[in-house]
Amino acid sequence: MNSILKTLIKRYPPLAFCENEIRSAAELLIESYKKGGKLLLCGNGGSASDADHIVGELMKSFSKKRTVDSELAKNLRAISETRGDLLASTLEGALPAVSLNAHGALLSAILNDIGGDFVFAQQVVALGKKGDVLLAISTSGNSQNVIDACIVAKAKGVSTLGLIGEMGGELKNLCDVAICVPAVQTAEVQEYHLPIYHALCITLEETFF
Repeated sequence: MNSILKTLIKRYPPLAFCENEIRSAAELLIESYKKGGKLLLCGNGGSASDADHIVGELMKSFSKKRTVDSELAKNLRAISETRGDLLASTLEGALPAVSLNAHGALLSAILNDIGGDFVFAQQVVALGKKGDVLLAISTSGNSQNVIDACIVAKAKGVSTLGLIGEMGGELKNLCDVAICVPAVQTAEVQEYHLPIYHALCITLEETFF
């Protein structure tokens, strides 16, 4: 982590402002994955795209080639002579991550039947378990649907990690670790969020693969 964080700060010097929080976020995620947890993510607009982006980096190879674990490879080959070897040699190691923005039919049902503020909270009710982490992304820190997701997460024993703007908003006080980047304008906040979550994803990949 030290070298990755050093490179991040060298490329984006203002992020020294939240260096300790980025390190704590990496430690929180590593601990969760070591214990069999998963990552849930949510956000609105550009932050929703960031959530999907992060899932893409964690669920397959990102900065280095990953292979599936040897036991899975062995089982694949044992089950199918025709496809097992191809699957074992082609599929990639993954870290479980779920974007709560990605389920269109469910989102529309919650919007219609319950209300827009609850689109993420309802999914945390179903998917969240103790040992998981919820990554809540909000440039303002005041998105009600993200805040509600964090409230439910804490009620279920899910750790909460915030990726927020400088002011932090209400979300800051609901996060076990809150990364508040040194910007307040939406575009500038998002520009800082991307290199941070890339650094976190690279750290996780280096740790587990």
